[in-house]
Amino acid sequence: MSDETLSPPVRRMAQARALSAGAGKSNRGAPGYSRWINRPAGRQLAILAFRIGLSPNQVTLLSGLTSLVGIVVLALAPATVPVGVLVAFLLALAYALDSADGQVARMQGGGSRTGEWLDHVIDCVKIAALHSAVLVAWYRSYDLPDAMLLVPIVFGIQASTYFFTKILTDQLRDSAAVSAAAAATAAADAPVEPTTPPAVSVDDGRPPVLASLLVLPLDYGLLCVTFVLLGFHQLFVWAYCALALMGVVLLVAAFGKWYRDLSRVA
Repeated sequence: MSDETLSPPVRRMAQARALSAGAGKSNRGAPGYSRWINRPAGRQLAILAFRIGLSPNQVTLLSGLTSLVGIVVLALAPATVPVGVLVAFLLALAYALDSADGQVARMQGGGSRTGEWLDHVIDCVKIAALHSAVLVAWYRSYDLPDAMLLVPIVFGIQASTYFFTKILTDQLRDSAAVSAAAAATAAADAPVEPTTPPAVSVDDGRPPVLASLLVLPLDYGLLCVTFVLLGFHQLFVWAYCALALMGVVLLVAAFGKWYRDLSRVA
């Protein structure tokens, strides 16, 4: 059956599926939840968004709104099992939409600086707000020593620091690569042309599974699904504290790696 015989909605869905095949990010170094659950889910949402004509920024705003609803429910509703399931669903859905917006942008031919800015701003707000909401939920619904209320504060600092430092490191590394390419071109007495870092192909073979598992505690998606334990107070406290501790340990280890990486490209 040729494309001409298909109805416009069917043709657009087929186009969306074809474009989405090359719209994902590389899985090399990606945490397990993002690699095996969130990005595939984001691809399906990206196909749907492309099919109904949503822009990348509209998907980003939808992700932010879904996160906001989940965070407000977490902070204001009683910490029961149904509330925990609802919060986990909303946060996981918002995270999948956060993956979908970039895929929609690539399906439509590329993103924009304003779109990237909006995506990062919403991510910063939701990270800080989520751990603040945990603090409020623990204070309102849990019977815990006052000292335990420091855990969401520490977790919030860790998560915000990791998010900011990773983005900054990537930008500095890319900037150094561009400068090195320009310097090499100038040294060869050739006209200097604007260059960009080489794109990473999503067809990167089979990224190591172990690497994805080792950084799993840093995965925001794993934290999202942990909220299904919200109504089981002791279990949730243990799970949340474990993620906080492993996150701090992995962040300290990442500091050393990022510093060495930038030292080599400086």
